[in-house]
Amino acid sequence: MTKKIPTTLGGKAALAGAAIGSAAIAAALLYASKRKDKAEEKPAAPKAPPPETD
Repeated sequence: MTKKIPTTLGGKAALAGAAIGSAAIAAALLYASKRKDKAEEKPAAPKAPPPETD
């Protein structure tokens, strides 16, 4: 069974749109995961000792 390649302009545009859409989704997922990694790596600020009171 062979896949039929669209020969009309509309069919080619649909294929191109699907390829661009899937690439955009993949890029968004990679960007989101990279941001999450950076947020986890950020060290917490050192805690200051509590002020001494009398």
